[in-house]
Amino acid sequence: MVKINDSKINDVKTVVLRQKIDEAEAMEIVQQKKTKPFKSLLSHPKKEQVHVHSLKLNHECILMISGKYVADYYRKATHTISVNYNIRDVVLAEGLFPIRSKSGFTKALSRKRGKNKIDLRLEEHVFVEEEDELVFDHHGHEIKFPFKINSKTVENYPKRILEKNQQNIKKPEITIDTAIEKLLSQLKKPVETDVRDITEEFVLREITEVYVPIFEARLIGPKKKVGIIRIDAVRSKIL
Repeated sequence: MVKINDSKINDVKTVVLRQKIDEAEAMEIVQQKKTKPFKSLLSHPKKEQVHVHSLKLNHECILMISGKYVADYYRKATHTISVNYNIRDVVLAEGLFPIRSKSGFTKALSRKRGKNKIDLRLEEHVFVEEEDELVFDHHGHEIKFPFKINSKTVENYPKRILEKNQQNIKKPEITIDTAIEKLLSQLKKPVETDVRDITEEFVLREITEVYVPIFEARLIGPKKKVGIIRIDAVRSKIL
């Protein structure tokens, strides 16, 4: 059983990324691309056939979690050494290790006083240390973090911004416990079966909720079909 040190589980860091476009600029992008959700091989509606029903700003959470897995155990192993032809066994501590037995064919080949082989059956004391970070999008899917976090890209008062826009905040759909399980599963490599005195520990490093400003436009097209355009307000990019 892995011991989990999750003393930082309640110490969640909050980051809000800074917008590069405002609502007017987002609307301009939407007006240019509003027919896109309704296009198909058989349908190419005109711009005047598509109406922008609403445009709102959401803050969607990306969950970042980092940690370290450490393990300490003993495992059985065999190390082979070469000794002179006239050595029959080796005494190591309280153990006696004979030379490896040879077949008749091997003996015939080794008449020129070749080396003998001795298999040392012993135990190795193994130390394992693995650390990494996982990033999950709003829906709980693993992603590569696409943004830079520095003084120029983040808001100075993140909680104030989220409180102001609290009705349009999309919290992560994955729980922190599940994220920890996924990170631990990635860090913990399969351990050999023939081991003893194993101790394992997972240390939670940091949890960060990164809120990304996303403009979401709801569109009404031909035959009252509904379409959605989402715009990353940090990179001015349609998602």
